[in-house]
Order: sequence, then C-alpha cells, then structure tokens
Amino acid sequence: MQNNYDVIVVGSGAAGLYTALNLDPKLRVLVLSKRDLLLSNSALAQGGIAAVVNTTNDNVDMHLNDSLIAGGFKNNTESLKVLVNEGPQDVLNLIDLGVDFDKKEDGSYDLTLEGGHSRHRIFHHKDNTGREIVEKLLAVAMTFKNITLMEQAIVCDLKQAPGGFSLDVLKDGEHLYLNCNYCVLATGGIGRVYEFTTNSAIATGDGITLAYNLGAKIKNLHLVQFHPTAFANKDRECFLISESVRGEGAYLLNGNHQRFMSRYDDRLELAPRDVVSHCIIEESHKLRDNHFYLDITHKDPEFVKARFPMIYSKLLVEGIDMTKDLIPVYPCQHYLMGGIDVGLNGESTIHNLYAAGECSHTGVHGNNRLASNSLLEAIVFAHQIAEDINNKVDKNGVHEVTPYEFSSPIGVPTGTEPIPHGIRTEIRAIMQKSHFVLPDTVAAIEGFERIKELKNLIEKGGWLVNVDYIEARSLVTVAYLILKEVI
Repeated sequence: MQNNYDVIVVGSGAAGLYTALNLDPKLRVLVLSKRDLLLSNSALAQGGIAAVVNTTNDNVDMHLNDSLIAGGFKNNTESLKVLVNEGPQDVLNLIDLGVDFDKKEDGSYDLTLEGGHSRHRIFHHKDNTGREIVEKLLAVAMTFKNITLMEQAIVCDLKQAPGGFSLDVLKDGEHLYLNCNYCVLATGGIGRVYEFTTNSAIATGDGITLAYNLGAKIKNLHLVQFHPTAFANKDRECFLISESVRGEGAYLLNGNHQRFMSRYDDRLELAPRDVVSHCIIEESHKLRDNHFYLDITHKDPEFVKARFPMIYSKLLVEGIDMTKDLIPVYPCQHYLMGGIDVGLNGESTIHNLYAAGECSHTGVHGNNRLASNSLLEAIVFAHQIAEDINNKVDKNGVHEVTPYEFSSPIGVPTGTEPIPHGIRTEIRAIMQKSHFVLPDTVAAIEGFERIKELKNLIEKGGWLVNVDYIEARSLVTVAYLILKEVI
C-alpha cells in the first residue's frame, strides 16, 4: 500500500464514510477503522434521523426550536441553523445512495416521533436505522476507486508535518507511517470511560485524545448524555431500548408499576432525555427503589413486532416478550455533546484538522442532544468538511507531505511490559461514581486526583504499545478532561 494520501479519515461510522463519499473523486482518500468496518456507534443507532423534508405540517424553525429547548438554549445557533437547513437535502442524498427508510402503504415515508420533538419528522429503518445507513454508505464507498478502506488499524499518534499531518498507525502488530494534507477525525464517543454504556467497544475517545495532544481546543467534554431507557441487565455494553418505543406510546413505570412522569414534567414520557433521566433518579430516591420499566403491552402485538424487530428479538433472548412483559430499564451513558471544538466547516483550531460526528463539538446540541439529531449532525457536518476540503484543493492544489519522523509510537520511550491490569476498571468506577446523571462533586474532586496519578503512570512511558495501551491512554485523558471541567 502507499503511505501518502490527500485525505485520511479516522473512523468508519456515518460521519467518516459520508465525508469520504463527498470528497472530490480525484483525491486519494484513506478511511481507517480501529476494528471492523461496521463496528461503530453509528451502526448501533436505533431510532432514526430527524429532518424536515415534508413541510406540510412542519418547518425547520420548529426543528430548530425543539433542539434549543432540549439543549437548554445553550446551543450554537449558527451551527444549529446549518444542521436543520442542510439536513433535509443530506437525508435525500442518503436515500439516493440507497438507504431504505420505512414507508407507509401509500408510499410516503413513515415518520415517527421521539422525546422533545413537536412533530413526526424522524426517518427510520425499523429500529436499526444506523446500521442501515452505515451498510449502504460502506457499500457505495467500496465502489469508489479513490477510497481505500483499512480495518483493524488504530492510530497511536498524530503529528503536524510540513504540508499536513503524519500518523503512526498500529496494524497487525506493525507500525505504519502515513501522511496526508488533510486529516478528519470521526472516531465516535467516549462511552467506555463509564462502567455502563450503550456505546460500542471502540468508543474510548481516541480522536479527542489525539487532537488534545496535538493542541486542538477541546470544549464541553463534561456534557455527557445519559439515556433514560437502557435495558437494565448490568452488562458493560447496555442494550438500548430506543426512544422511539416511547414515541410509539410506551409508558414509563416505577418499581410499583405506576406511571410517574406526570409528577415531574407535562411532556410525560416524551420529555427530553436529560429530563427523563433526572426524573428517574429523583423517583428512585423517593421510593428507595432502582427498578423501572417500559410498558408497551397495550399496543397491538403485531405492530410492536413489525416496528421494533431488533429490540423484540434481543429481548426475547433475555426472556422478555415486549408485547406481554414489562421491560426493565435504567439510565445509562449514551452520548457526548462536547468534543473537539470545530467551526461551521468542521475544522478544528488546528489548520486542516477536522472533526465530525460524536467526537466533535459543533455546539448544535447545547447541554443535551435532541433525539435523532446525532446521525443528522454526523452527515451534515461531514458534508461541510468535504466541501471545505474540496474548495481548498481547488484553490491550492495538493502536494506531498514532508513526513514527521516518529522517534517512538507515543513520543516517549516504550518497553515490553503491558500497562498494569485494572487501570481501565478503576477509571470507569471513578467516572460512574462522580459524573453520572446527578454529579457528585466530592467524588469528582477525589476522583480527579487519582485520575491525574493514573494519567502520569500511563504517559511516563516504558510500556508496551498495543491496543490496550492506546485505549487506556485515551480513557484516562478523557476522564481527566471531564473532571477538570467539572471541578
């Protein structure tokens, strides 16, 4: 393989793939995937993608206002305008690329409703929308001669070089040194910094750590969203019970099997995610009971099975028939609103370094993301990035990069001993205790001191550089940045 590319995209989720597909076909593009090409938070997204394509009973101002309400009016309004105005065309582009959104019998799109939305505007593919999008984008990307896809490749280090960037990539136990004019980080979220998360196994904050170590501005990393209805089986990777289940009429019940949201919010089960999560925690304190349930048994069983085939089948494996039984749920880490700070074109504070998707901070979500705005943000700002790079190439052309000379994979001496066992477990325990739905300031202060010790231990060097090391370094950096903002 070659070592020089015009653009290197780190991440093969919706943001990474859509960026690659919208770049000028004359550009040499490499898409790196840390593990399998289909393993990403994007592929796990169930609910759908929100966009006002049908303006009969909806408009972009309503979508913007719903997003502002959910975000506590802390949203970046300029970025949000880009999101809601450009989103409809990008959703239509997805359809042109083969994405199969569900339709009604009359051929119109079966738009659904989720918490915080005032209108039915969410396109979906059953309850498996993200995977449908990623699979179709990946299939198209494989037909593009200018796009190279590389699996099982984790970036150890990213450095600025004359004319662009150099990357140290670990693949199959060997280090590859790659160069590019433009680098796009689309590495997803940070869920694995918590004991329980709905995120995939790759969500360790790698892109955020690479950008931070390079000197890019990181903003609002403490704005972590906790989804109110993860399946309460206490697995590290919690199965999400999509917000669209509540959108289709499911009730939220406490341990006494009673609806309780009316005591907290007039929007009931369809209040924004942070509100519902807070209400669950408050109710648990009142009742001294952590048992909560979703109940959709009052709906037609055939409708439920057809609308939520993946959720239905996964729950059956757990011994639960959602058409007859209550579904145990509890809040769980789900999404990051902060990240690598970027402008309207997706560019970070470092020239020609871009970020898209969950690892970026566009400001569109404010303090809390509105349901189904995440896939929308991924594709809209991926398109913005591609257009910006295309315009720069038209103006300046492309050229070979003078490679950065890596002295080691991480900039300090390395060794043959793996990092001590249990560090990642300790990081997760600290974050779960100190920065969950209702943050614990005392625990955060104590935890921050320990995180600093662990960060120093990991970064001092002398360890074997493998995937475990790189991910542990990312997790401790993310934990450090979150708690630093909190205290």
